[in-house]
Amino acid sequence: MSLSSASRGRTAWPAGRRPSPDGANGRIAPVPRRKSLFVVLEGPDKSGKSTQARLLVEALAALGRPVLHTREPGGAGVAEAIRKVLLDPKLKVSPVAELFLYEASRAQHTEEILRPALEAGKVVVCERYTLSTDVYQGLARGLGLKTTGTLNRIATGELAPGLTIVIDVPDSEFHRRDRKRALDRLERENAAFKRRVRAGYRRLARSAPKTMLLDGTRDADDLHREILRRVERRLA
Repeated sequence: MSLSSASRGRTAWPAGRRPSPDGANGRIAPVPRRKSLFVVLEGPDKSGKSTQARLLVEALAALGRPVLHTREPGGAGVAEAIRKVLLDPKLKVSPVAELFLYEASRAQHTEEILRPALEAGKVVVCERYTLSTDVYQGLARGLGLKTTGTLNRIATGELAPGLTIVIDVPDSEFHRRDRKRALDRLERENAAFKRRVRAGYRRLARSAPKTMLLDGTRDADDLHREILRRVERRLA
């Protein structure tokens, strides 16, 4: 998975001031703070969210937007170490332990990466966030949305995305894409688990705030253009 952990576009001046003439006296004029936006790409494994996240980051950088590309689990030192444990196909992890590992990774990621980037006026594009936990652990593992919701709020300090895009693909597409590379621990789950994941995303995408469900079988460039349009509207 290719990630850029820093802005690829032109360097944005921090909130406050930059050298700019202010009338005849040449004083430093204040610069309006850039509008930050927290965008999350969600969906089952192999739905194409990583590709769409990369295309979105590249497009925003080309438009001169300060942008950060990150992911969950991971995105920061401690969080990346937890990611290796969570996805290691050689390890057996109980559902409750799995949930707490995800939330530990998320708490560190939120504090170390997400909040500073948003406070700096960046557009943050994140692969997976709290909706993944609601779907995978709350619904597919059967731990319950009340449990995952409580822990999500604690881990994030109630930091919510400004836009969540769920990319949906049919079960047949999962099976086709499964054959293309080695699978991690969650990707090796049985077909019934994967069906629960997809059904969970479809259910929650229809009720979660600021969330939309898009067809992941569409041409990748066409899907990218729609996602970019949605993001630009939020930034307008």
